[in-house]
Amino acid sequence: MIWCKLPILSSLKKPIDNGVCLSDGRRLFGDNKTWKGFVGYLLLNTLCMVLWGLLCLSIFALNSRNFFYFTYSNTIGFNLLIGLFLGLGYSLFELPNSFLKRRLDVEPGKTKNGFWKVFFVILDQADSLFGCVLVVAIIYPMSIGFYLLYVAIGALTHIVFNMLLYFARLRKNIF
Repeated sequence: MIWCKLPILSSLKKPIDNGVCLSDGRRLFGDNKTWKGFVGYLLLNTLCMVLWGLLCLSIFALNSRNFFYFTYSNTIGFNLLIGLFLGLGYSLFELPNSFLKRRLDVEPGKTKNGFWKVFFVILDQADSLFGCVLVVAIIYPMSIGFYLLYVAIGALTHIVFNMLLYFARLRKNIF
């Protein structure tokens, strides 16, 4: 979010769907999915993966337990590539959630009540994880059960952090 609010690359603050509406009259993804956010995911994930790789090189326990480095060497080039793919997975796997919300007439950044509220709270925390864990699964083959467990733990972690940010008054709403 900080990235999207920074006054850099403002020319990319354009919706990915370019304002396109489908036959139902609703937007494809909405205003909140911008090219600036997409580029930010790619750049920041790539940077973080390179930094993570450097940290892992200095701490054997991290390097030896990292799925990416079981079959590939921890190099800057490899980490640049994995970071790029993680950013791509993260951003692309958010789009179906936005598409579904627009079809159900949910305003961007909002949710529905009842069953749909619970569904979207969980999906909002897990959608991008499906893409990131897919990148991990391509590098480190895993069972579907392990894949889903990986996503579930990530989503639960995301929910806990959102709650902590809310109680610390750094987030406006809990979900």
